[in-house]
Amino acid sequence: MSTEFTPSRNENEYFARLDAELRKELRERADTERAARVAADRNKCPRDGAALVAKEYHHVTIDRCPTCDGIWLDKGELEILAAGESERTGFVGNVLNIFK
Repeated sequence: MSTEFTPSRNENEYFARLDAELRKELRERADTERAARVAADRNKCPRDGAALVAKEYHHVTIDRCPTCDGIWLDKGELEILAAGESERTGFVGNVLNIFK
């Protein structure tokens, strides 16, 4: 008699499939919770934790803290602002020239 179609084999497959589905559901729930935490922390001031206010400036979104008046830029936004200036003068140009 072949053990291929015994009830215990089908039962093992059933529970293995059930465990895999449960792990997948738990992983998706953890990923969703992690994404929500990251999104909530993303728009907070790194200095004092206040909610940042987004403001558009020369097609770049600048995040400003209303509590400490700090200005926060995402990666590459400083270069975009500097490239938008016709001359390398002004505050942004001077800051970029420091790092050259």
